[in-house]
Amino acid sequence: MKKFWPWLRLLVAVGILVGLGLRLGTGAFLDGLRAIDAFSVAAALAIGFATTLLSAGRWVLVARRLGLPLTVRTAVGDYYRAQLVNAVLPAGVLGDVHRAVHHGRESGDVGRGVRAVFFERFAGQFVLVGIGVVVLFTHPAPGLDLTPDATTAAVVLACLAALVAVGMRVGPVRRVLVNTLADGIRLLSLRTWPAVVALSAATVAGYVAMFLVAARAAGSHATVTQLAPVVVVALLVMAIPVNIGGFGPREAFLAVAFGAAGLGAQQGFTTGIVYGVLALIASLPGAVVLVTSRRKAVDQVELVAERLDQPREQELALAR
Repeated sequence: MKKFWPWLRLLVAVGILVGLGLRLGTGAFLDGLRAIDAFSVAAALAIGFATTLLSAGRWVLVARRLGLPLTVRTAVGDYYRAQLVNAVLPAGVLGDVHRAVHHGRESGDVGRGVRAVFFERFAGQFVLVGIGVVVLFTHPAPGLDLTPDATTAAVVLACLAALVAVGMRVGPVRRVLVNTLADGIRLLSLRTWPAVVALSAATVAGYVAMFLVAARAAGSHATVTQLAPVVVVALLVMAIPVNIGGFGPREAFLAVAFGAAGLGAQQGFTTGIVYGVLALIASLPGAVVLVTSRRKAVDQVELVAERLDQPREQELALAR
């Protein structure tokens, strides 16, 4: 099953997009591509830089608190590269996996490097959920009731507790859980978590701004109050690991949510397409990082080879 799961996720994402295309027509997709202009591209690059800088700063805080060295410059470059990989490959998490492992190897502790990225991403999602709950309670989306009842919450908590209990009985899993819990407690310091929460909230604001730019480019005249509850839930939906470079569940949700809110299902689908393209454009600086990092790796290999050849050249010179 593990072997077929990546292909299954890909097929599900393709099925969602094909179903939306058949239901709403290909015109919505083409409208989304035609709607992108110079202003939206410039806005995407500017917002993308801001959110990347904020997210990289959050990663630096978490990594340093866990005892791992990480500079802001390195974090920004690695984050851009991870975003590009997430945007062009299925599932949308492979870039973060590479970022975690690479930093762990560079720091000499792969496990802690992975946990640093996990907590950094978890903090972002946790703050996003908190903001989403506040927005949905204060400005509920018309025709879209997503408030969970007490029974659902209890079932979810019980399942999580059961998974933890089972995991604690398995040796390797227990060690991972214990190490993760220990690092999580370290991050509860007043010198760390307030700044992490603030950076996460600012990052969410940037994502919302990107959605507003996409909605305006797609021709939507909805107010911020109308779009806010839909957008924050759409950001949560994007975390579902069944997509093609981010496309799939996001467009399906936006089509349903816009339709339920009276904004037009086709308008929601087009907004999702525009957002996906703008997000890809915002991650394009990651291509520069990929090229420069590859060039740096090649230079390091050549330098090592030259150093290995020096003794041989000296021996040849002495022989002559």
